[in-house]
Amino acid sequence: MRAALDARSTRSDALTLRITWSTTGRAARPNRSRPDPPCCRSAVDVTSAESHATPAAAAVPPDLSRPVGRIGAIDLARGFAVCLMILSHGTNGLLPYDQFPDWGQVPVHAITKFSSSLFVIVFGIALAVAFVPKTGAPDWPQRRNRLLWRGIVVLFWYKVLTVVEMYGRHDRDAIVDTLLYRNFPSFVEILDFYAIALLWIPWLLPLWAKMPAWLRWSSPIPVAFASWWLLHNFDFWGVPQLQALLVEHPDYYTWGQLARGPLILVGLLLGGLLLRWYGDPRTRLALAGALALVAALLFAWFLVRADAVRPLLVEIGRNAGKHPPQLMFMLFSTGGAFALLALAVAGGEWLARTLRPIAVIGSDALMAFIVHISVIFVLFRETLGYYQAVSYERALLLTVLLIAATATWISLWQAMKRAMAPAVQRQSWG
Repeated sequence: MRAALDARSTRSDALTLRITWSTTGRAARPNRSRPDPPCCRSAVDVTSAESHATPAAAAVPPDLSRPVGRIGAIDLARGFAVCLMILSHGTNGLLPYDQFPDWGQVPVHAITKFSSSLFVIVFGIALAVAFVPKTGAPDWPQRRNRLLWRGIVVLFWYKVLTVVEMYGRHDRDAIVDTLLYRNFPSFVEILDFYAIALLWIPWLLPLWAKMPAWLRWSSPIPVAFASWWLLHNFDFWGVPQLQALLVEHPDYYTWGQLARGPLILVGLLLGGLLLRWYGDPRTRLALAGALALVAALLFAWFLVRADAVRPLLVEIGRNAGKHPPQLMFMLFSTGGAFALLALAVAGGEWLARTLRPIAVIGSDALMAFIVHISVIFVLFRETLGYYQAVSYERALLLTVLLIAATATWISLWQAMKRAMAPAVQRQSWG
């Protein structure tokens, strides 16, 4: 019964995609005779909750239909991504980039560019851990539908937060145009990417589970090529907004489904490895070492191609090369994403417990967005009048406090849901 209560308590978590954007949605309705393994419940938010691994996996090869335990590294990695987003939004939401001091531009703001790539990769990891092993189960249609519903929920909050972001500085017509996809916001646009992805990826997962390994491992390459070819050779019937949603457009701040699709596929691949290797400390550390090596190679490639590193990082902090994605930006962003992911995997459950506030934020990425966007735009900018009226140091301090407040709010919210779960359970059982 305790397992059933635990499973019921996490139904509100589906991205991260945990993302998703921790990594997203609700876990499947528990079967009282055979509840879902905890790991599946954690990775679903594809935004989501704290985890612990099962040591027994070290002695017995994992049964991929029954994952070995909750994976705290997923929440922690997603938490890294969301906290970096809050750091970027909190400072840049109060001050223009040109008013940042040198150290605020590099390294502080530059490292926030790791966040979007990490968030998308963790989205794929969470799907691989929580859903791919279940695609052959009899209740897969219900699980798929919950992912689709989660996409609709995220889309709803994307629209709400678009209004929150724009209402103080834009007229009604501009807001309506943005809600109707004639334009796009800036601070919350990654939620749109996440929501749209949740409306099509659930249909892909059964195919992914049946693909031969060589096709899965090669899949990011044709998707990246298709995105590049369409960007340079197709006019999308003269609809730039459609281009922005699929392969990105220089005039719009969007994450394209095809443009960032290779990162989702990389996440699905890494999630399969994590599912097999996380339970044994030796294989987990080997995986972390491989991720760190990939990060080092990407950074080395970045440094070799860079003529002057600091001016380039200043421009990257200004989002040069981000939309559509260009090589130098992506080398830096994905290099940092792999480095942080390696740290989360290497630290495992111990690091997730040690950095619990960050992991808590990663356990509910959607709630983290609702909280920090509302505080920045409603409280800091409109109510307190801090927009362009504070120093960078004060904006940074406010942002750090906002990160702490977001973690506290999510902890209280989750505690309240756990406290309410027994009463709801008793009512449902009559």
